[in-house]
Amino acid sequence: MRSQRRILVMGPPGSGKSTLARIIGQSLKLPVVHLDALFWNPGWVQPEASEFRDKVATAALQDNWVMDGDYTACLDLRLQRADTAIWLDLPRSVYFPRALWRSIKNYGRERDDVGIGNRERFEFAFFRDWVWTYPTRARAKQAALMAALPADVHGMTLRTRAEVTNFITGLPGSLDRSAK
Repeated sequence: MRSQRRILVMGPPGSGKSTLARIIGQSLKLPVVHLDALFWNPGWVQPEASEFRDKVATAALQDNWVMDGDYTACLDLRLQRADTAIWLDLPRSVYFPRALWRSIKNYGRERDDVGIGNRERFEFAFFRDWVWTYPTRARAKQAALMAALPADVHGMTLRTRAEVTNFITGLPGSLDRSAK
């Protein structure tokens, strides 16, 4: 049994990063760190870049965690400490409706994965400029990142809902390198 475990969960908005991180955390008894909760100050106020990097650096220095979110500006801090990187490379037909439904379902409520003092809102620009454009804006970069992971980081790409379900069903053994 490994004494330390540090797992990244990445993917587009609505792909299930936070949900999967919670499931992994519960299954493996790891603390869950939501990068959105570290990033957003109350009232959806963005922090200074150095403030956010400091928060991520502190979180990444912990012995054990599962951390969800992309935030490439601080990926170096997380990747140098991670032992596993999971990319939810789901199709737009899956993640876009999920992101939309999440905003509708939680409208006006606080969610623990986006930080205290931030009520869910519906912003057309977010869906148009961030969620919809993920395949052309970020997917190729994410694929390149996964292809070039350091040798000591175990990479997993889950491309379908069935693969995610099978992964969850196999926890905790699905993260052991010897199981592959």
